[in-house]
Amino acid sequence: MALLITDECINCDVCEPACPNEAISLGVEHYEIDPDRCTECVGHHDEPQCVQLCPVACIPHDPRRIESPAQLRLKFEALVRAKASA
Repeated sequence: MALLITDECINCDVCEPACPNEAISLGVEHYEIDPDRCTECVGHHDEPQCVQLCPVACIPHDPRRIESPAQLRLKFEALVRAKASA
């Protein structure tokens, strides 16, 4: 599953630089995760870095984006290919 940042976010600025896929950006009211770029750190780390670092635990799985580990790996590989060809 992709992750999402809830409105409990305090905009502490910890998650954005920790995201290896550049999936996190500042939204209108709080940070947001682009579900098309979120691989839950598959391909980079054993655990999602944003979840580990978040001081208020406001980053759950997005129930609208159910993805298996294999799907997350494929997304990671596609992102790597796109970055290499850019």
